[in-house]
Amino acid sequence: MARLSGLQREVLKLYRTCIRTIRTKPEETQLHWRAYIREEFGKNKAIPKKSFSVIEHLIRVGHRRFEMYSNPQIKDIH
Repeated sequence: MARLSGLQREVLKLYRTCIRTIRTKPEETQLHWRAYIREEFGKNKAIPKKSFSVIEHLIRVGHRRFEMYSNPQIKDIH
């Protein structure tokens, strides 16, 4: 298996953190959260690996969204 770059590892870490956080949400909404996370990461799948500034920007946006959505008061997402 090829070694991952620092940005690739950071993206995977953010994805795993988001998926793990789903467990803190109500059980009936966990499927909505999983679908949302997969969709958001899937939208950016085609970005070239060499687009460092774009990827770094999306990682920052992802961290901000994660902080906002990890709030226990937010129960569901549509």
